[in-house]
Amino acid sequence: MRALDLIHRWTGGLIGLLLAVLGLSGAMLVHKDAFLRAVVPHAADAYRGDAAAIGGAAARLFDAPDGPRSIVLATDGRGLHQLNFGKGAGGYADQAGNVVTRWDTTWERPEVWLFDLHHHLLTGDTGETIAGIAGLIGIGFVVTGIILWWRTRKTFEFRVWPKRMSRPPIVRHHRDLGVVVAPLLLLSMLTGAMLVLKPVRNFVLSPFSSPAEMQAALAPPKVEGGALALKGPDWVRLVAVAKARFPDAEPRVIARPDEPGELISMRLRRADEWLTNGRTYVWFDPADGHVVDTRDGLALPLGSRIFNLAYPVHAAKVGGLLYRLVMTLSGLTLAMLGSFAVFTFWSSRGQQRTARRKQTPVAAE
Repeated sequence: MRALDLIHRWTGGLIGLLLAVLGLSGAMLVHKDAFLRAVVPHAADAYRGDAAAIGGAAARLFDAPDGPRSIVLATDGRGLHQLNFGKGAGGYADQAGNVVTRWDTTWERPEVWLFDLHHHLLTGDTGETIAGIAGLIGIGFVVTGIILWWRTRKTFEFRVWPKRMSRPPIVRHHRDLGVVVAPLLLLSMLTGAMLVLKPVRNFVLSPFSSPAEMQAALAPPKVEGGALALKGPDWVRLVAVAKARFPDAEPRVIARPDEPGELISMRLRRADEWLTNGRTYVWFDPADGHVVDTRDGLALPLGSRIFNLAYPVHAAKVGGLLYRLVMTLSGLTLAMLGSFAVFTFWSSRGQQRTARRKQTPVAAE
């Protein structure tokens, strides 16, 4: 048990601040749409989901000389289309297709910067991997913390904040609060690790579907498209065709080809899909707009459908305001536990060094 306690304390002292950053940034991102509605014009506009409105906005944006590569369409909670211009550049447009604001780097928008911090630690794929590993270590923290708490369970006392800002009360608060929110922390960390670490994802989902089966089900069609020739009303027609193929679906993302031979893809969310942007697809030939292939997100392998629940659960995209508040609590608690772990560990180390110096005899002159 002493070895377990040492591992728990040392690891917490070393990466506690990283977990605190992930927890705090995650808690803030849960309320991203509310932030946009408060500060960006037209973000609070009512959602317009008809083919004419969506297709008309897409036509205006894609037909512009410097049009985006893809458009994440507005939703009930965010009345703006989000534009992707590539290489970190993006923008927001209203549902008529008018660009409201635009940025050239992630640093220009606080919510975009915050997402990059939470997801990539501002360092791209390397940071994403580090964040995923931190999530796995966090799961280990929760498990070992519960084991260590069990010895002191008779002294349990729930407090939102330590009784005093000294080491013994902070350690007690850390243990008692940690065990209360342990289920939420496990849920947040496991879903987060699944989202960014493929081996973790495959391990968790392997009882339901093989990795090869899931990968094959998500592969785009191996069909070469013609040169992009669609303009204006053609985009309205494409949206109407996609909605006709899946009448209960809401178009979520439209992406035009980046390279010659690529297809136009339209991503939709069916009524029973939890994933924010769905996994239902319709692919079109850029030359004339005919349908090349479709994919029903509800017909994917079971493992893929379970994985599609990870992001909405992790980011509180389901469950309404109550669940957003629950996941906010999870993130803030992780930030508190991680920060206090670092504080108590290093302050304790400092006190030990001071005590050793005082005990060292001074040589006689």
